[in-house]
Amino acid sequence: MRYLTAGESHGPQLTTIIEGLPAGMPLVDEDINNELARRQKGYGRGRRMQIEKDTAQILSGVRHGFTLGSPIALVVENNDWKHWTNIMGAQPIEEEQEDEGKRKITRPRPGHADLNGAIKYGHRDMRNVLERSSARETTVRVAAGAAAKKLLSLVGIEIVSHVTEIGGVSANVDRSLTLEIIKERSEKSPVRCTDPSVEKEMMDAIDSAKENGDSIGGIVEVIATGMPVGVGSYVHYDRKLDARVAAAIISINAFKGVEFGIGFEAARKPGSEVHDEIGWDERKGYFRKTNRLGGFEGGMTTGMPIVVRGVMKPIPTLYKPLMSVDIETKEPFSASIERSDSCAVPAAAVVAENVVAWELANALVEQFYSDRFETFLEEINKQRQFAREF
Repeated sequence: MRYLTAGESHGPQLTTIIEGLPAGMPLVDEDINNELARRQKGYGRGRRMQIEKDTAQILSGVRHGFTLGSPIALVVENNDWKHWTNIMGAQPIEEEQEDEGKRKITRPRPGHADLNGAIKYGHRDMRNVLERSSARETTVRVAAGAAAKKLLSLVGIEIVSHVTEIGGVSANVDRSLTLEIIKERSEKSPVRCTDPSVEKEMMDAIDSAKENGDSIGGIVEVIATGMPVGVGSYVHYDRKLDARVAAAIISINAFKGVEFGIGFEAARKPGSEVHDEIGWDERKGYFRKTNRLGGFEGGMTTGMPIVVRGVMKPIPTLYKPLMSVDIETKEPFSASIERSDSCAVPAAAVVAENVVAWELANALVEQFYSDRFETFLEEINKQRQFAREF
C-alpha cells in the first residue's frame, strides 16, 4: 500500500491518492469522515477548527460501497479558501492585486520549517514553505489512515489512542483497561485522557499556556490488538515493522520521540525486568506473560498488543513570539504569528492512531495475498491458526 498527499493549508483542497487496498473491501464516506471529525476535537484547539468542518469525498476507486482494487482518490475541501484565493491562487497576480496577493513572509518562526525550507528551495517568501509544512496536511493522512483502520477492523484488529501527558501533567495509565473502555473514556474526554482525575489539571495547563501566549506539548499512546504473530521481518532493517511504526510517529508534525512498551525505562532495568517470558496454552497457543516490549520482538509482531507512544513538542507558533531574523533585512524581529492552537496533543493522538493503522495495514498487505479482500482475510486467519498449532 502507498499514498501521496497534496495541498496547502489555505489552498482550495487537500487530496490523497491511495493504492493497494484489496478489491472487494467495504468502504464508504462515513468510514473516513468519522476519523476526520475526531481529529478536529480536543481542548486547546484554535479557531481554524470552527471554520473547517472536514469531510472527505471519495472520487475514485470505490463503487457501490466496495473497493475496486484501483487507486482511491480522497478530497477534503478547505472552506476558508474563498478568503485566500488571491493569496494562494495558482494564477499569476494582476498588478492591482499585488499587495493583497503577496502577504510576503520574511520572518521565520523558531521551531517551524520556515527558514530551512526557504533555504532548501530558495523561497524569499516563506509562505511557500509554511503552507505545506503546516499540520493541516495531517487531515488527509488521517483520511488515508481511516481506510487502513477499516481494513484492520474487518480482519479482527482493533486500534485506539489516548493522551498520557500534557504539559507535565501525567495520567495514571491503568493497563488492565480493555480497548473498549479506553476508547469510551478517551472519546468522552476533552483531552482524550482515560484518567478523569487529571482532566481538569490538563485543561488548566492548556488555559494557562493560552493566557501566557504560549503553547504546551505532551505524550500520546496508541494500542493495537489482534495483529497476527510474525508480521514484519528480522531479515532486513527496512522491513522491521517496529521501525516503520516509529518512522510514522516521528513523521507527524511536531513529534520528537517514540517508544514501545516500557520504552526508555528499559535502559534503567535489568534484562530480567525487560524481556517478556513465553507461555503456551491449548486455546491461544504461545503468548507473553508480560508486554514490556510493546508487542514487538526482532522487528516482528509477537501477537501481544502493540503499545507505542509519541512525544509531541509544544506548537512553535506563539502569540508571544520568540525572536528571529528577517531574511531580507537581517534585522532581529519577533517571529511572524499564524493562527494556531495552544495545545494540539488530543488531536495528535488521533493522527498517531491513524498513521500507525496505515503501517500495520500496509505490513499485512505486503505479507499476505491481497488482491481480493476475501482471500486476504482467509490468509490471515490461516496464519493465526498456524501460530496456535505450531
